[in-house]
This record gives sequence, C-alpha cells and structure tokens, in this order.
Amino acid sequence: MLAKVRTCAVVGRDGYIVEVEVDISPGLPAFTIVGLPDTAVQEARERVRAAIRNSGCEFPIRRITVNLAPADMRKAGPSYDLPIALGILLSSGQVLDWPDSTLSLGELSLDGSLRHTGGILPMVSIARDQGFTTAFVPAVDAKEASLVEGIDVIPASSLSELVSHLLGESKILPSLHDGPEELTAEDALIGPDLSHVKGQENAKRALEVAAAGGHNLLMSGPPGSGKTLLARTLPSIMPRMTPQESLDVTKVYSVGGLLPSDKPLILQRPFRSPHYTISNAGLVGGGRLPRPGEITLSHRGVLFLDELPEFGHTSLEALRQPMEDKVVTISRAGGTVTFPANFALVGAMNPCPCGFHGHPTRVCVCSPGHVARYQKRISGPLLDRIDIFIDVPPVEYEKLTGVEATETSFQVRQRVEKSREIQRHRYRDTPSTCNSEIGPSEVWEFCRVEENAKGILQSAMKQYDLSARAFHRILKLSLTIADLAGSDTISSDHLLEALNYRFRASE
Repeated sequence: MLAKVRTCAVVGRDGYIVEVEVDISPGLPAFTIVGLPDTAVQEARERVRAAIRNSGCEFPIRRITVNLAPADMRKAGPSYDLPIALGILLSSGQVLDWPDSTLSLGELSLDGSLRHTGGILPMVSIARDQGFTTAFVPAVDAKEASLVEGIDVIPASSLSELVSHLLGESKILPSLHDGPEELTAEDALIGPDLSHVKGQENAKRALEVAAAGGHNLLMSGPPGSGKTLLARTLPSIMPRMTPQESLDVTKVYSVGGLLPSDKPLILQRPFRSPHYTISNAGLVGGGRLPRPGEITLSHRGVLFLDELPEFGHTSLEALRQPMEDKVVTISRAGGTVTFPANFALVGAMNPCPCGFHGHPTRVCVCSPGHVARYQKRISGPLLDRIDIFIDVPPVEYEKLTGVEATETSFQVRQRVEKSREIQRHRYRDTPSTCNSEIGPSEVWEFCRVEENAKGILQSAMKQYDLSARAFHRILKLSLTIADLAGSDTISSDHLLEALNYRFRASE
C-alpha cells in the first residue's frame, strides 16, 4: 500500500514542501530511503525502526521503500523522522486517516519521543503560505511554531501520543497562537548603559546618530579609551524591533540552530562580535550546506568588528556587497542561497600598530611607513561605505572620576525611536525603513537641502573629491541629523555635522 505524508525542508532561510512517499510490498525485509538523502536522513531508518517498536506499534517486516520528492533536491537533517514513521504506519494500516493539508516535522528518539528540530519557524511559515492548515511539531517547538498565524499547530511529545490523537483515542489541543503583538511590551535595555561611559560626549552623539538612521560607524583611538564599551552600548539605544523584524531575526536563528528553547521569539536586536581570526565562511556564511554567518546573525542588529585592521583582507572585502545590498548570496555547486544581512557595522581600531599615534602624552614608536601600511589594511571601497568616522581620545582624570549625571540609554533611545518613527512614516510607501536603506532615487526625493546649505555641499564635493556613493551617504546622514532635530529640511548645521563625521578620521 502506498502512503503519502508531507513535510518541509529548509534551504538557506526559506523552505520547500517535501512529499514523503512510503510503499510497503512483499519480499525480503528491507528499508530503503531514496530521493537524494544525506547521512542524517539515511540514519533515520534505525531511529524510525526503534521509535515505532518502542511506541507500541508494529514495524512491518517487509520491503519498505521511502521516496523523498522532489528527488533532485538534497535532503538534510533529522526532521524527516516523524513523516517517515507516519508514512510507514499509514502504509501498514495502523493509522487510517491523514489529511492532505497536514504537515509533520520532527526528529525521533529511540523511545519514540520527539526532539527539538531546527528551522521550525520558517518551515511552518512555508506550509502556511502553501495552503496547509495543520502542522504536527514536537511539543518543545510548539511556541516557536505558534508564532505563525493561519495554521493550527498540534504539539506532540511522542509518536505514541500522536498516534493516539490520529486514532481519536486522546485528542491533542492545538497550541495557542502567541503572535508578535506582544512585542511592544518588551522594553528591557540590553548591554551596558550609555551612562556608564565617562566623557566621550562626541562619541556618544555619533552613536545616537548611527542608531537613529542605521548608519555604519568606525571608531579610532588608543587602547583603553572606551571604544569597545561604546560599541556595546549601541544596542541599548537602538529602537525596539517591530514585529516583522523580530520574526525575520527569529527565522535566521531558527535556521542556524541558535534559537534558545526558552525564547521562541527574539525581541532584542542582535549584537555579534566575532574575533578577528574568524574565517571568511564564518563571517559571510557557507559550508557544504550553506549556513548563516556572522553578518546574517547580526541581521537587524549590530556587527561589531574590534581591531578592524587585523581581520583578513578577504573577509573585510566580502563585507562590501552585503553592506550595500543588505543581503548576502552564497553560491555552491548544488545551488545558490540568499541570506538577509541588514546590519549596522561598527568597527574599532587603533591609529597605529602600537596604538599611540597622535596621543597627547604617550610616544608612538611606529615609523610613518608602519602607520600608513596599518591604516591601509582597510581598503578605500570599504571606507566609502562607512558613514561616521570618530576619534575616541583618552579620557581625562576629571571626567573619569566625575560624579555628574549623564544621559541614560533610555533617554537617548526615546529620541532615537522618535526619529525612527519619522522615517517609517516617510518611507511608508517604499521598501526602506530607515535613512541608511534608501537608494539614489529616494535620496533626491526625500533629502531636501536648504538653499543656504547647497553651497557647503558643493564645496565639500570639490574639496574632498567625493564619490557618488559618499555624496549620497552624506545626504542620508544629514537627513538623520535633521530628523533628530525635528527638522523637515537639511540645514547648514546638519550638513556640517555630517561632514565632520565623514572626514574626521582623515584630517
């Protein structure tokens, strides 16, 4: 008898429906899985055999053939255990009814219990989009799956419990939808508070501008001046994620197998800080079956690269395309996968190898040639994609020991969120959500420069020999500063501040 059960596979961050066909026929006992399965899927034979027996069901001692269609797509991972087991039970007549609009997902233990399975959220989302009405998932993943509206999620802790449900002996109630409408209740600030940073008022202002418009930022200063601490405070002043942003980030972490079991929905913006010894595949993503790298794991959050010149040249140059397009495309012999990569890059570096070039009291021991070579490790095209350059000088004793109150992250975040609300309203009819995401055509539409400021812009274009990209980035940065000031147009003050950020590192 032939039985068909549908499940889902994940490719990149997306998925596609897989039809599990099971045929039990007379002949010598055998258990064969075809349809381009990898090792983990081939090993499902032993897990399924033991799980069926230990669940009180009968494993047929006959010729069993399992086909995973479409056969030209590679099947990977243990999520096919449950659909294969259900297909065998259907084909052998132990389970009689299985609606076509039902999806099943899950890895089986030898005792028949269902384990956590990665990628549940994107797979259930695809099933909903394909018209499926019900999804059977492991009970431990029910909260994650129930984030998807429009589909009934049936949580099962074991194969025997699911069989009893299908036979009508004991019904399993659908998991309640716990959608992203609860996101706005989350107001926790993560990371160090901005008030913990002593002095560095100019750097704090630059962080506020970067958070308000989603701009990239590079800090340069001697060791111990507070660059790392400043970077770690950035998530605490960034606006809270919208429901759609939270779902996007959760899908990424679900596919990567990094979603905490106790937190089915990620509410706080990611902050990723890889070491400079990271490989190109670890930063960008890759592998035989492409997995998300650090730039994708920082989607909608912050990618902090400390000691930026120490990163490999290939890794740094690989950032250029994702910074511009907000996605990263990984091509392999088996196909092409696209991951989201809409992150804010924050870099930190010393001005020279010893770290004290230009220091007011310490003597730099580096030769001019060493300093030049060190700074040239970051290429011009990459620097052209960074909006804000700031110097982080040593903190004076008086400021370090001062007790005067400084602004908290909560106070700064209120201004940032107000600015982001202006931007969301401005770009409501476009794919963009903040100033840093708009394209060249949108720059000319939304960046309205006052007449008395156009001369400054023209002079800067000639004096600094700006590229078209740099010119547009200055306008977008000026627009963010104007939004923070509550202005509808870009004035000369806004433009001068943006130019000051742009060229401070090269003075």
